[in-house]
Amino acid sequence: MSQFVQSLHEVFERMGRIETRRMFGGHGIYHDGRMFALVASDTLYLKADAQTLAEFEKRGLPAFGYEREGRRMEMSYRQAPEEIFEDRDEAGRWGRLAWEAALRSGTPKRARRPAAKKTGRGKAR
Repeated sequence: MSQFVQSLHEVFERMGRIETRRMFGGHGIYHDGRMFALVASDTLYLKADAQTLAEFEKRGLPAFGYEREGRRMEMSYRQAPEEIFEDRDEAGRWGRLAWEAALRSGTPKRARRPAAKKTGRGKAR
């Protein structure tokens, strides 16, 4: 895990506990089981929706995107404003905006599967 990703625990300390998980060459950032941010190439992107998009657009913050079959695909995540890395109040405000957008998206919490039980022969049943 990069030092940048590790630093996000401190950046978002006012939100409470966050989790980071590797995914697709980057990291998903979770609070209370919901992904509210992602990191790609050491750039932080926050979840945006119809209610928060104007906040990102008025600052000129670009959407996270990737190339697929020769076309640019954009996701509902926008680059985080730089001031959140220096101002914990701003980090908390932007983190809450992103988390609330994640809640509104209807994406359910990621369920954790229970560990498989082992029998005496070492096989899961």
